[in-house]
Amino acid sequence: MRVLLDECLPERLQDELPGHQVLTAREAGLAGKKNGLLPELAATQSDVLVTIDRSLPAQQNMTGRTPGCPCHV
Repeated sequence: MRVLLDECLPERLQDELPGHQVLTAREAGLAGKKNGLLPELAATQSDVLVTIDRSLPAQQNMTGRTPGCPCHV
């Protein structure tokens, strides 16, 4: 599974997800992107966006999004 870690998460979290292709937002060139664009851009590069930003769903129209993107830990 292709996993994208939002920049609000520690990059060392990559090591905790063996068996998956894990990129940080910085590695994917998405660091600093506004929350309004992040899920859309993440969907082109990953299967799952992992974030702890609880305001993200309130800022987005989640209709039609796959259940795995975005998700929260």
